[in-house]
Amino acid sequence: MTVQERFLTYISMDTTSDETSDTCPSTQRQWALARHLEQEMKKLGLQNVRLDAHAYVYGFIPGNDPDAPAIGLIAHMDTVDAVPGSPIHPRVIHYEGGDIVLNAEKGIVMREKDFESLRKDRGSDLIVTDGTTLLGADDKAGVAEIMTFCEFVMAHPEMKHGKICIGFTPDEEIGRGADLFDVAGFGADFAYTVDGGAVDEIEYENFNAASAKVVVHGFSIHPGSAKNKMRNAARMAIEFHAMLPANEIPECTEGYEGFYHLNHMEGEEQQAQLHYIIRDHDKQKFEQQKERMQKIAAYLNDKYGEGSFELILRDSYYNMKEKVQEKPQVIERAQHAIRDCGMEPKAVPIRGGTDGARLSFMGLVCPNLGTGGRNYHGVYEYAVVREMEAMVEILKKLILK
Repeated sequence: MTVQERFLTYISMDTTSDETSDTCPSTQRQWALARHLEQEMKKLGLQNVRLDAHAYVYGFIPGNDPDAPAIGLIAHMDTVDAVPGSPIHPRVIHYEGGDIVLNAEKGIVMREKDFESLRKDRGSDLIVTDGTTLLGADDKAGVAEIMTFCEFVMAHPEMKHGKICIGFTPDEEIGRGADLFDVAGFGADFAYTVDGGAVDEIEYENFNAASAKVVVHGFSIHPGSAKNKMRNAARMAIEFHAMLPANEIPECTEGYEGFYHLNHMEGEEQQAQLHYIIRDHDKQKFEQQKERMQKIAAYLNDKYGEGSFELILRDSYYNMKEKVQEKPQVIERAQHAIRDCGMEPKAVPIRGGTDGARLSFMGLVCPNLGTGGRNYHGVYEYAVVREMEAMVEILKKLILK
């Protein structure tokens, strides 16, 4: 089966995760793909294939070279729930430039001027959506590439390699993909997530990340008799937000620049809530961001009365660079594999996170490789077929002799 065929099969299954759920996996939808992969891995002949109680799927290909390291390959099965995850109606087009009409009936067009990647992908076959759902390349492209690689290895027993450890995780999109990952049972010396963008990119620097929830407690009274009595929680929440740096937001930052991102708000006079994600590559600046929020809450509590502002900060993950640097050969190995496939590798900082960031701090150094996907987390997502095929070749160069 080709990587394109596998990908089209996997994206037919809705696997959106749900941040509001307290179960693992966060949605029952993820079980369908997990069970499919379990059976497919068994049919290919992988050993010790297991689907655990939380929808993590594991298996391995035994090594035939005692001097080679045990290398892991990991991808996540869930997709983001920011846009609908089904029904996905993909189509393959040969792109020669210009705008792409995704849905003529609804007037949904992917315009070349809005998406720089399209200019680079001229002359390629692209898998696109109909503009009403995401595609699922994040990260079913990675899943398809790993499985296609496994099929090749099983069909070529003469190829020399160490133990190849395979893992597929749920709930990466809500920051929980590594929560219950069995690092010891996985059995790899190091690993790679296949969960990035362009296949000539290697990602081993990611944001330090935290979430912040601000609960504002006000006092509601009829506005006609509110003087010196009402404390309007909605307005007080606006005051909190206005005290954050106006230009430290996603719309004004790039590269290594961090931000505060207000991604949800609700409220009225009695109570209001603000939900943020906090990001920065630099650990010291990251700590300063959190300290700034604490100082704002303290100032406003002094102004309006203790307990008016409740700030809940929770760290999510940290920059894996400090862990990856302890094993530079892991990056060098990926660089050689990409060069062997005729490309020049690029180190790109992740303006986000992957399972690999958490896993690196759990003892499994795990940088990130590309998949050939573009425009993740939206209806303009697409996958470049030649890059999906190229990643399979890179995996061969990475692991096989």
